[in-house]
Amino acid sequence: MQNLSIPEFITDAPLSPVLTDGLEIRRKHFPDTIRFHNPGLRRHQTSEISCQQTQEFVSISLTGTRCALDCKHCGTSVLRGMSDLSRSSQNLFELCSELSRSGTRGILISGGCDRHGRVPILPHLQDLIRVRRELGMTIRVHPGLPDEETAAGLAKLDIDGAMVDIIGDNRTIREVYHLDAGTQDYDEAMERLNRHGVPLVPHIILGLHFGKMLGEWKALEMTAKHQLKLLVLVILMPLNGTEMQNVSPPSLKEIGAFFDTARKALPQTEIMLGCARPLGKIKIEVDRLAIEAGLNGIAYPAEGTLSYARQHGLEPEIINACCGVSWN
Repeated sequence: MQNLSIPEFITDAPLSPVLTDGLEIRRKHFPDTIRFHNPGLRRHQTSEISCQQTQEFVSISLTGTRCALDCKHCGTSVLRGMSDLSRSSQNLFELCSELSRSGTRGILISGGCDRHGRVPILPHLQDLIRVRRELGMTIRVHPGLPDEETAAGLAKLDIDGAMVDIIGDNRTIREVYHLDAGTQDYDEAMERLNRHGVPLVPHIILGLHFGKMLGEWKALEMTAKHQLKLLVLVILMPLNGTEMQNVSPPSLKEIGAFFDTARKALPQTEIMLGCARPLGKIKIEVDRLAIEAGLNGIAYPAEGTLSYARQHGLEPEIINACCGVSWN
């Protein structure tokens, strides 16, 4: 575990005026490259980048669109863009073998949760072991809130990372995720994965509580106590058909302050701006804030983001996979 000193201004209070020079912190610990990721969920194109290869990294839902939680910000809509194992006549290894023959190099295993917040990984564990050993695929996993057995099972897979949403407010856990759990359950899940040696890739969703910054600072404080492979920051997307479709995301000031705080709290940890964030002009501004704050990479970069990175002395690298995945 890194010896981190959490800034005193990480609280659930309103914004602190204290900001840091994130780019200078970044340059002390990382090379002057910035990775732009295209996770394969959709084709992505701007005037600077054209990534049409959606087959290189494929997301698979073990449950199709079924989820016992039906969270208010998602409403299972995120699952609809994934390959649906539940509708396939193949088992998971057979599906991945077919994908491999089509050029797939990596997969994200996800799905809906049960009432305890767990994605059903264990029934597919032996298939995943074969996928890793026989096909050599890179594997990322969304386990939800993994219990002891799931964490131990993931340790057998040599996965690239376990991606866990970390929530720092009990009201958000209940009212948005419809989950009978508390912040300590997320802390314990990270401890469990660390103890079993599973690479930890926590995600913090800015504005998850109906657009308000409520538990994000606490979530950052929680994650900083653990050994992380990397941290992914995402921002509430008001998705059509969900209970939050008309919710406004946090302000640019709030987003920028959180980016800066995260960089200072975790100076030696890779921090990425993930797939989910509002579209339109605000996306361009958010991507620029990420560069200014010294984040290490961005998924689905907005128009002009590569040029903006070069203006700040950063050389772009393009990877068709989830945040932080490297084919090396």
